[in-house]
Amino acid sequence: MSADTPAALTGFSYRYGTGVTAALDHIDLRVEPGLTAVTGASGSGKSTLLRVFNGLVPHFHGGVVQGHASTFGRDVLRTPTRTLARLVGFLFQDPELQSVCATVERDVAFGLENLAFPRTQMIERVDEALQRTGIAHLRHREVRTLSGGERQRLALAGVLALRPALLALDEPLSQLDAGGVASLLDTLDGLVAEGLTVVVAEHRLRDLAPRAQRVLQLEHGGLTNGGPSPGGGADPAIRAFARPSRAAAPSAWQLRDVTAGPARTALLSGVDAGGCAGEVVVLMGPNGAGKTTLLRTIAGLLAPLSGGVERVPGRVAYLPQNPTSLLHRPTVRAEVELTLRRSREHASADALIGQLGLRGVAGRYPRDLSTGERQRAALAAVLAGTPRIALLDEPTRGMDDASRSALRELISSLARQGTAVVMATHDRELADQVADRVLLVAGGAVTQSRPRAAVRTA
Repeated sequence: MSADTPAALTGFSYRYGTGVTAALDHIDLRVEPGLTAVTGASGSGKSTLLRVFNGLVPHFHGGVVQGHASTFGRDVLRTPTRTLARLVGFLFQDPELQSVCATVERDVAFGLENLAFPRTQMIERVDEALQRTGIAHLRHREVRTLSGGERQRLALAGVLALRPALLALDEPLSQLDAGGVASLLDTLDGLVAEGLTVVVAEHRLRDLAPRAQRVLQLEHGGLTNGGPSPGGGADPAIRAFARPSRAAAPSAWQLRDVTAGPARTALLSGVDAGGCAGEVVVLMGPNGAGKTTLLRTIAGLLAPLSGGVERVPGRVAYLPQNPTSLLHRPTVRAEVELTLRRSREHASADALIGQLGLRGVAGRYPRDLSTGERQRAALAAVLAGTPRIALLDEPTRGMDDASRSALRELISSLARQGTAVVMATHDRELADQVADRVLLVAGGAVTQSRPRAAVRTA
């Protein structure tokens, strides 16, 4: 294959060492310069495909390979990953995996330092990457204090600083607010105009598809189409769940004049907010505004710097932005059963597993699953039974349309049973469908707005 071809696969099949079925099945693909979008259900092989380009598959993950794969004319199977890493910049689904230094500026410079770039060149590239990703104002911040969306931009900045020829991004929009999505897509347009090849695996195609020259669809490891982008399209039909009025429902949680933030940094100041039993409250706002801080304060995981927090007695279920740390049992079913046993509830583990589309992976180790499957496994483990309060931080991360639909039904079911649900999300469609109220978090304050008005502008 020509050295000018960014990536090519011929009759390529791959099975993970722990897998029974092929993660990629007889893929024939030629990636051309420009922007290519890759879509498909959770577990369809999107992440695996991207990892072929930089050699993580198979050099890091092992497994069984058939066929041929090349990146810029180099045989992926015979080329060391250190060589491919100079050509292919990779953004993981979990941006936390790519943060290795204490501060933002040092983290962006880390890859350049490993490649022994001269100091003056490093400074220039770090400045450019911070500007392109919109986080120049965070250069001196500690990484541990960043929001999920800010961490996603940080990981991308570290990749861009290396100036790769091919950029492989695994769900880069999943934790970004509306402004962040628009900014990132504009950045990708600029990179493509400069000659960079960009491949993006993503569920959120509404904004991405009009920018792509090609959209690839994966299903059960196979490529079902490889045609040009269909462009935009009408927004999906939006419906709201009908639930009884909560006007007379008892209070479930209340914040009174709360000031709070990580590392004694006040992201929220003087917040008064609350929610009732059976009510779904959605938190929206820009990255870094304090949505996660608000959830952690309600949960009791973060003590307020001042003010008071009140919660109804009973179990509080909390799903963090990166829930992998919650999963430590040998199977998905065991995770759900553990929650039910600890809460002394007699609900059926299999019923929730089925509701979230996890029957096929119920006997597998949760950390071996795709990001979307792992997210659903964490939801099942956290929400098993009937918690009094459910706090969900970006729960649709890595989810396809079918999984998001199952989540909507689960939230509605919890609300009908009297659970107070508080969810932070950038998913405007989901918010419009499930919210009783939307709280806008911005500038250290929390304000209430009508759901549909807030969703359109958040």
